[in-house]
Amino acid sequence: MVTNDKGIVSFKHKIMEEVCRLAWEDKLGEEDREQLVYKIIPGPKPTYRCCVFKEREIVRQRIRLAMAKNTTDNPDSNNIVQVIDAACDECPISAYSVTDNCRFCIGKACLNSCRFDAISPGDVRMHIDPAKCKECGMCANACPYGAIVHLQRPCKKACPVGAITYDEYGYCKIDEEKCVQCGHCIHSCPFGAIGSKTYLVDIIKAIKSGKEVIAMCAPATEGQFGDNISMASIKKGLMKIGFADMVEVGLGGDMTAAYESAEWAEAYKEGKKMTTSCCPAFINMLRKHYPTVFEENMSSTVSPMCAISRYLKVTRPGCVTVFVGPCIAKKAEAQDKSVPDNADFVVTYGELRVLMRSKDTEFEPVDDEYQEASVWGKRFASSGGVANAVIECMQERGEDTSNIKLLRAAGGDECKKAVMLLKAGRLPEDFVEGMVCPGGCVGGPSRHKTEMEITRARNNLLAKADDRKVLENLKKYPMDKFSMHRDGHLDDKPIV
Repeated sequence: MVTNDKGIVSFKHKIMEEVCRLAWEDKLGEEDREQLVYKIIPGPKPTYRCCVFKEREIVRQRIRLAMAKNTTDNPDSNNIVQVIDAACDECPISAYSVTDNCRFCIGKACLNSCRFDAISPGDVRMHIDPAKCKECGMCANACPYGAIVHLQRPCKKACPVGAITYDEYGYCKIDEEKCVQCGHCIHSCPFGAIGSKTYLVDIIKAIKSGKEVIAMCAPATEGQFGDNISMASIKKGLMKIGFADMVEVGLGGDMTAAYESAEWAEAYKEGKKMTTSCCPAFINMLRKHYPTVFEENMSSTVSPMCAISRYLKVTRPGCVTVFVGPCIAKKAEAQDKSVPDNADFVVTYGELRVLMRSKDTEFEPVDDEYQEASVWGKRFASSGGVANAVIECMQERGEDTSNIKLLRAAGGDECKKAVMLLKAGRLPEDFVEGMVCPGGCVGGPSRHKTEMEITRARNNLLAKADDRKVLENLKKYPMDKFSMHRDGHLDDKPIV
């Protein structure tokens, strides 16, 4: 992944790669793991932190995450996203600080505005006592020079739903009742103190046991590794390391668009407004923060990931399905037992590269062609792609869509604004496409390259795809054999 935290990502991926290598060799016992700790941090001098003891403890916790276990700091957590306290303790900062712009003026508006006796004169400027400060911001508003600044910790700033707080020691704490598992906090932390559980060891065990393990690559995959690495390239690379097959989830995009379009058409006739169902972080936002909207306005159609998983489990009984994409929240979706037959495991692009390197393999260009999805399904990954595909399906059925108004909300703030308008009955649009990541899935927290690089490469790859129609494409698949509804019930009459 191309980010500002390259050093942290490289360190994290190094640990995961070593864990995977041990998993391939069946050497992940307690003694093996402790040897790995000392291999990565040999000492005696520290490389990243104040001492090798703290560095080794952080490696131990990262090994636990790499094995899909909770950190020891969060033993009872159900969250995919976890905090490593040993890595977090150097971050705490005072929320409000006085800068050199302070003129030490006679009026001292900041002192007079503070109701908690947190401000006092220093030697050359005013001073804020962080132990007394309640972070109300009155002093910053009162200062005529704007000399008091609000320094928000990066993880808290990145969280779209206010799920991050801090304990009395300054350690980051994630409120699981609020967290939507989007993972935006992970790459925002300059200390690498936040991570997510990884399922690579489970996948390796499934492959080694002889199970039929099938990868399902998200529509955002095209363009992640350059315009010379096509879906066919990825399919060949995955099969080389032991996957039985690979299916592009853009086909699931076709499936979701077909069924969601029928829901939309019915809702439009009834004057009911609806939201899409593809982004798991958006669904979590609705479920946890806007439950009424979740119950009354969200589409009941499953996500493309779930659609492909159900299709594979019907046509290839006993298979293990592994979703590959840029999304942390997909890991949480796969664990949601209220939606049966979803993906068994989810890995990000960075984790996929780790798995490839653990077998000393890289993706290579190939001349083979592979396409199962329409371009509409392939474009699910970009903001507006879901709504455009749904409208396309309605038009393919001969329905008039000229008066339908769509709201394409990308990013946490846009999603919250749209849902609040919907909840208040003031939303002018008929349907909301909600994606918590800016730019859609291609802007996901675990993308492999910059959004601009991905978009350029995607455009080149998608230009080579044929122009098949969505509904016509789906006639080749047994849509009557599996459910496209969240609760798993089969339609009496398939929509396509």
